[in-house]
Amino acid sequence: MSFKGVSLGLTALLAACATQPSPSNAAAVQAYEETNDPIEPLNRYFFELNRFLDIIVLKPVATWYQGVVPDPARQGVRNFLDNLSSPVVLANDGLQGEWDRAGTTATRLGINTTVGVLGLFDPATGWGYPQHREDFGQTLATYGTPEGPYIFLPVLGPSPPRDLAGFAVDMFFDPLTYVYWNGPYTVPVTRFVINGIDVRSRNLSTLDQIERTSVDYYATVRSLYRQSRANEISNGKSSSETLPDIDNLNFDTNEPQAVSPK
Repeated sequence: MSFKGVSLGLTALLAACATQPSPSNAAAVQAYEETNDPIEPLNRYFFELNRFLDIIVLKPVATWYQGVVPDPARQGVRNFLDNLSSPVVLANDGLQGEWDRAGTTATRLGINTTVGVLGLFDPATGWGYPQHREDFGQTLATYGTPEGPYIFLPVLGPSPPRDLAGFAVDMFFDPLTYVYWNGPYTVPVTRFVINGIDVRSRNLSTLDQIERTSVDYYATVRSLYRQSRANEISNGKSSSETLPDIDNLNFDTNEPQAVSPK
């Protein structure tokens, strides 16, 4: 890359930094620090890029998937994907010292893989072993690692440094990362795509309503993400499958707030 190219790249990055308010405006400074979104213009650009991709690709496919595939089949796909994630959840349960939850995860994996036919069914929940989710981003949080500045990436979406690092580490915990079938990335990417379609199909009406009722859709999603992650870290009941109920969302986009565990 030429020096000119590097200079242009640095210029573009600097231009994407949010302008800090004057120190004399205490309220604005407080809001800026609480938002913790120093590259907001760039984040908003990627956010709009993702919205465009959602409109032309993901939402139509998810709508078709919801309309064509019967509910029992879609639930089987969800169960199967959840069962595949059990080794990652189990590893993070152990790293957090949550031995009771680790026992639940291991029991669920054994029951659903055998009785549940490779995870297509979820008898473990009915037998008293409910599902929960853990990832390395949550593990880092339990050890006191701060979230870091808010970052929104293409395709991945909200990816603050702590959660982005957690995503990378979880790939090492995931046995599917090491499955070579028609290429080293075929299995992980295929699962990523199917999971994205399934999750989007389960939130079609919720996301539409959030977009309709939000004064600033980007800021609302940012606040919602932080609320959801805070609830997950505190072992609340939030899940990546479904967003929180629309009545419980915080639409005050000036100051993100954490949702208390139920």
